[in-house]
Amino acid sequence: MNRSLRAAPACAAFLFALLPCTPVLATYSIIARDPDTGEIGGAVQSHWFKVGDVIWVEPGVGAVATQSLVDFTYGPAGLELLRLGRSAEKTLEGLIASDSASEVRQVAILDGDGDIAAHTGKKCIDHAGHVTGENYSAQANLMMKDTVPQAMARAFEKAKGDLAERLMAALEAAQAEGGDIRGQQSAALFVAGPKNTGRHWADFRFDLRVDDHAQPVKELRRLLQTARAYDAMNEGDLAIEKKDFELAEEEYGRAAKFAPRNAEVLFWHGVALVNAGRVEDALPLFAKTYSIDKNWRQLPARLVKAELLPDDPEILKQIESGKAAKKH
Repeated sequence: MNRSLRAAPACAAFLFALLPCTPVLATYSIIARDPDTGEIGGAVQSHWFKVGDVIWVEPGVGAVATQSLVDFTYGPAGLELLRLGRSAEKTLEGLIASDSASEVRQVAILDGDGDIAAHTGKKCIDHAGHVTGENYSAQANLMMKDTVPQAMARAFEKAKGDLAERLMAALEAAQAEGGDIRGQQSAALFVAGPKNTGRHWADFRFDLRVDDHAQPVKELRRLLQTARAYDAMNEGDLAIEKKDFELAEEEYGRAAKFAPRNAEVLFWHGVALVNAGRVEDALPLFAKTYSIDKNWRQLPARLVKAELLPDDPEILKQIESGKAAKKH
């Protein structure tokens, strides 16, 4: 594995001179590419409001992380240069050369081939540094310990699962290592597919932000699980639309594994089971849904009208009650 790490000293006088016009985004972040799927993504956490703005990802093009005393123009400018065919290294060189304050910037750039270029200015605030490896770069500044980037790199390399899971593991490792010396406030995670169709809802698999929270990394983990549940729900909805109730039951069941106490998941899983002829299995799910919010009890009759539940008064009565009919 090819790694590089550089620790940068603090420069308080320079920092305070720039404070009136420059956001101080003490941050740990990671940008990465999955060579098997072509997905590109990034994840970040900071004791700063709405830190997701420092990560720029474009499907099929690359990613940019711009932090420390941040210059946000590095994001769109970097992606534009990548779009024009510049390598990550040449893109970074050009941006740094045109920046008179590059010594306070921390930047990482990933191109569509997975090549990485990273920069930690010598006047970034301790502890600051970056680690680059195959298809990824982890960077941090103003950290509790100088080992945060290495911890992120190890976690990313060892983690199993898709790119989102590996990015999430890197954030959790950074926080476990001590994270931002000031604490936590916001976090974000983005994963884009290999092609840019211009349809954000289709091109991005995950676009998750926690803008202000006492434990943003933990909350981001919850949102990732919820997002996976709703991805499965969307597949279930498509299956219902096509009257493929067996597939719908499978997808809603998968969603329930990610969000077992989510009323939306419980209810539609129950609907899928009924349509698959498994009414008895569905009733406990409806009962749990109604215990979370009684208003859900009004929906089954409306689904009968929409032909999404069987037009059978006895089955509807059981669904509305959440109980099996008594046997005499």
